[in-house]
Parts: sequence; structure tokens; C-alpha cells
Amino acid sequence: MKYHSTRNKSLKYTSKEAIQQGLSPEGGLFVPESIPKVTRDELKKWTSLNYRERAKKIFGLFLTDYSKEELDSCVDEAYTSAKFSSPEIAPVVSMDEKLHILELWHGPTSAFKDMALQILPQFLTTAVQSSPDPKEIVILTATSGDTGKAAMVGFQDVPGTRIMVFYPRQGVSSMQKLQMATQEGNNVSVVAVNGNFDHAQTGVKQIFQNEELKENMSRNGLGFSSANSINWGRLAPQIVYYFSAYLDLLKQGSIEFGQVINVVVPTGNFGNILAAWYSRKMGLPLGRLICASNDNKVLTDFIQTGVYDRRREFHPTISPSMDILISSNLERLLYELSGRNDVQVNEWMKQLSENGYYKLEGAALEELQSIFWGGFATEQQTRDAISDTFKKNAYTLDPHTGVGKWVYDRYKEETGDNRITLLVSTASPFKFPGDVLQAIQDNGTVENVVKENRTEESGLAANNDNNATTDDLQILEQLSKISGMDIPKPLENLGEKAVRHTDECEIDQMLDHVSSFMGI
Repeated sequence: MKYHSTRNKSLKYTSKEAIQQGLSPEGGLFVPESIPKVTRDELKKWTSLNYRERAKKIFGLFLTDYSKEELDSCVDEAYTSAKFSSPEIAPVVSMDEKLHILELWHGPTSAFKDMALQILPQFLTTAVQSSPDPKEIVILTATSGDTGKAAMVGFQDVPGTRIMVFYPRQGVSSMQKLQMATQEGNNVSVVAVNGNFDHAQTGVKQIFQNEELKENMSRNGLGFSSANSINWGRLAPQIVYYFSAYLDLLKQGSIEFGQVINVVVPTGNFGNILAAWYSRKMGLPLGRLICASNDNKVLTDFIQTGVYDRRREFHPTISPSMDILISSNLERLLYELSGRNDVQVNEWMKQLSENGYYKLEGAALEELQSIFWGGFATEQQTRDAISDTFKKNAYTLDPHTGVGKWVYDRYKEETGDNRITLLVSTASPFKFPGDVLQAIQDNGTVENVVKENRTEESGLAANNDNNATTDDLQILEQLSKISGMDIPKPLENLGEKAVRHTDECEIDQMLDHVSSFMGI
């Protein structure tokens, strides 16, 4: 299986080369030259397999230059009981006979990014070791909240790698910020950017394409790669959990073999729902792919109208990992919808960069709208969905999954489609304890805890923009009592860890920080 770029399909790379580079030299994203098919007989046989075994089957289809022994080692190292609190790795929980929730947050950082970022370091180091010109890999990543922490945990002290994460200073939750600020590891750096996620992501892409810097790095035995979902090594693992969830539903007796189900995915950068699209193209019986957005509803508008327009106000919300106006992974879908027309993709990306928008028309738009359905939820609607689900099902959603639940309910109302549906749950509710507790309880408990525990003199507050981090740690206990859920171990003792990363920078200073981190 070869990989080429969405902006230059004449380029040909192996999967090891694509994963090691992360981003194509001209700024395009790597895509497989063909999408492998899974037969019904193969799918049926996979029902009896566990998550690790299913992962090996999927990776064997896409990462063909990795040996079976290499893939087995990567998978067995990534998905262990020491790293994931659930034996199923990605368990499926049933709300009722029509709605099932895929919990992707049982990994070491309590977010769905762990599903890919526990195995990406294995893929990457394996690729480097077999390279004719091995370099020390510098992972450069922008995060809207969860990717950064998950990437740092995955790459912490991994030999032959360094990792630098940029995050929007005011654009992540205080718990997410504390997770990153306390990250250990001698090869780790974290920098808060004075801007939003789109600014950070654009800055990272520009650094990737800085030829002078890349030449200097090469002379010093260094090379870039990415832990964002622009890296195919991030996207391929996300395909696995859609197949695994379907097979688990089949094994549970919730569906019959071959039965088509819908999928609801709260998403900002489009990678998570794009993995569902790839799964569908491979032959998994998925029907409508329901794309759920928050107030930054650029994807909802695009699916409904065909116009992708980033020229709008940016809204910081209680679902910060979705606060994105430039959805990078959409480029891979555009490439497929255009008939793999790299010239057209280049034109769309140029229009987006120069004019702030582009327009999809004709057969491509018809195909988009036949598969995807877009909806969004305001902050209040998100809170309502969390509250309603807790009251009716005794189940606690985080704000991102709350967005998905609200959009799912609207989809059913507007379309009448009552097909069995899988709702992708992307984070533990304990990563956003104040907002979740406020949604499931209305007797002022959150406000009281905040008043009793707030202190601007605390080290935590001083190092975290005076966010109510101490309050959040107290509210974790309250949320545990009310929800009946245990606090995830990765968050339980977070307040006892030393704050190690306090660097901040302007957008135009990102390159300087990267150069300083690499010592060149």
C-alpha cells in the first residue's frame, strides 16, 4: 500500500515514510492509494476477536510495509491493561435498544486521543529504526485540549524523539491545562499561545513547511513529524474502534449481522468522523454519519450548504476540543469527493487561505449530503442534553458528548430516522467537572464549592491564569458522589503534581520556541 498527497498525487510513499513525515512537503495530507475492502466473511470472523486482534487486522490492510511481527509488537505495547482501565479498551454501553455509546476515554489521559496516541509512538519509532537515514524525530503538535496531553504521555521519554505542544492559552479547560502543565518527561515542552486553536494549528503547519528550518534540522540529524490527526498514523487507529464497536454490538445481540447503524460523532478537526467514513468505505455497515458541532458550527454549515466559510466569530465554549474553525482532516474527504483531484484540492485550499472560504458543488456536494448530516448545539443545549441524559438514563456525559447527544435527538426529530445509533463519547466527564456538575445538579453545589475553595494565592492558580484549578479538583469529588462514577486515576492525584511548564508566546514567536527547543 502506497500513500500520496492530497495536493500532489504523483508523490508516492510507504506507510512508514508517511507516518514518519506526518505532513507532505507541499502541505498536503497523506492518503492511501486505495481503500481496502473487508468482506462479510472476514467481518463475521472478527466478531470473536478482542480489540487488539481486531486492530492487527485493520493495520495489516493499511500498513503493508510493516511486518506482522512489527504490527503485533506495536499493538501489544499500546493497548495494555496498565494503560487502559477497561478490558474492552473501547467499551460500548447501551442507553436503550436504539442508542449505544462508544466510550473512548478509558486510556491514560481520559480522552479519545489515547486510542491513537498510545500506538503512534510505536509506529513512528518502528519506522525510524528501519529507515536508511534515521533521525531524531521532533513531534510538533497543536492541541485544542486533549491531543497535547495524550501525545506527551505517548512520547514521554521515548528514545529518539522530542515533543513540543502548542495550545491556546485561553482555549482549553483548566483541567486540560493542568494535565499539560504538569507533564513529566525530559523530551517534552509545552507552550501556551496567545490565540485560538486555529492560530496554533496554522503556525505549526507553517513551521513544518519552513525550508530553511528543515535544512538546518537535517544538518543536525533532526526531522519533523506530527501527532495531530493530519498524521496517517493517528487516523488509522481511529478506524479500528468503529469496526470493534460494531462487532461488540453484534456480539451483545444488540444488532444482527449486516444490519446498518448510524454514527454520531462530536468533532472539530474532522478526523474522528473521517475515520467512520473510511470504515464505511471499507465495508462496515454504517448508514448516516451525523456530524455534531458546537457554536463553532463551520462543519454544520458546510454540510448543509456546501460552503466552507471560516470568516466568522470564534466562540470559546464548554466543549473546547471542538472550538475549531479550520478542520484540517476535511481535506482528505475533499480529495475523495472530488474524484482524487489534487489540482482541485489545491485550489480549494488556496481559496480558504486567501479568501477564507470555498464552495463544494455538483456531484461532490450530493455525495457529501447523502452520507453526512450536520447539526450543532449551543452551550445551553449541551447542558440540557447532559442534564436530560443523567435524569433519564443515570449516565453522565462530558460536554463534547453532550453536543453529540443533542444533535442526535434533533436528527431523529427532523428526519424520522430511528435506526440503531452509535454515539461516540470522546472524553471523561471528569475532565470538565465544573460544567458537568452544574448540568446534572441545580442546587448550587458547584458555586458553593468554588466559594469555599477559591484562593488566588495558591501555586496552582498562580501558574494557570488564575483559573479555578483548585476548585476543579474539589469538584471532582462532588461529581464522583453525584454521578456514582470513580474519578479516573489519571486525574485523581493531578493536584499533587508539580507545575513544570509555564511558557507562553505570541503566534509569531512559535518558530523561535521550536528552534530553541531543538537547540539550533
